Amino acid sequence: MLTDWIFGGKQLILRMACSAMLAFFVVVFFSPWLIRFLIRKKLGDKPEFYHTLLNAMTKHKSATPTMGGIVIVLAIVLSTFLFADISSMYIRMALMVTIGLGLLGAVDDILKIRAAAKLAPTDGQKHPSREGLRMVEKLLFQIALAVLLAIFIYAHGAASGYRNAQGQIVNAAHSFYLPFVSEPIALTPWVYVVIAVVVMVGSSNAVNLADGMDGLAAGCLVFATIVFLIISWVVGNYTWAEFLHLPFVPQSAELAVVCAAMIGSCVGFLWYNSLPAQVFMGDTGSLPLGGLIGYIAVVTRHELTLLIAGGVFVMEAVSVLMQVLHYKATGRRIWLCTPIHHHFHLLGWAESKVVVRFWLISALCAAAALASLKLR
Repeated sequence: MLTDWIFGGKQLILRMACSAMLAFFVVVFFSPWLIRFLIRKKLGDKPEFYHTLLNAMTKHKSATPTMGGIVIVLAIVLSTFLFADISSMYIRMALMVTIGLGLLGAVDDILKIRAAAKLAPTDGQKHPSREGLRMVEKLLFQIALAVLLAIFIYAHGAASGYRNAQGQIVNAAHSFYLPFVSEPIALTPWVYVVIAVVVMVGSSNAVNLADGMDGLAAGCLVFATIVFLIISWVVGNYTWAEFLHLPFVPQSAELAVVCAAMIGSCVGFLWYNSLPAQVFMGDTGSLPLGGLIGYIAVVTRHELTLLIAGGVFVMEAVSVLMQVLHYKATGRRIWLCTPIHHHFHLLGWAESKVVVRFWLISALCAAAALASLKLR
């Protein structure tokens, strides 16, 4: 039957294409309705920072609705459910990441919006509207989810050992791989869990930090996700994985369908989020997108490749960390404002220039990540 041919594990290219297109059209079709709903309910973002000039430069965005990530999560879940193999443990866990972190982001966004409706802004200081869930509350949820996922991934990979071309028994699911190095490093369960938690929680929050300009996070995510679509596809195919000296992870090719859904939803969201943005994704979109790509990196055993492919997100997160540590140590700031995209904005770069240049950097990082797959 045609449905069995399309949905039954065959024709991966067709299913990836269908997943991307469906996600794109779901976002494009439902976003206008969601934008009108958010405006009617006055669910708008009010950007406020520790910088008076930056507050003035972003004042025009105060009426822009947020929580547009709702439609992104919807598109990814629907496309994955229809075109991926739901019997795969990796796919079910991917849906868990998307829905779980989407709900966490939605709660955070709602608390911010409610605070904004009650409290007046204070010029030059951080606005109470930016305070939703406390950082420790978000981290506890993210860490708990990541630990649970890591345990399931490790257990699921226990029977995935195989004999490579040299006759050696390899269990890629329980090993750690370095870019440019073909020999894996065996991991104990607890070390594996720690690495998985750091990657998933770190990537989720790094994408969240990058979501500060119109189209910035969504555009950069497209390039990074293309890399992991290719990686998922390759490491799920024994012949290709052996040829490129990459870890072979059985069933991971199905995650390429999830990556396709992420790409389609991000491109569709850019239709309304590009400058000037009609809607922001908010934590509802940035947390699950970041967590999902981190999860895929863990499953495919390419955690360090994510650092290369997601170079812009690493740059954003490191800029915040450097600013905080340097300020606590010296009382002075390294950057005019963090995350670092605000620094360049305050230097006089137009917002569109910052976004496009960061997209170009992201594209270069994606190319470098793909090159590292062969240079082993």
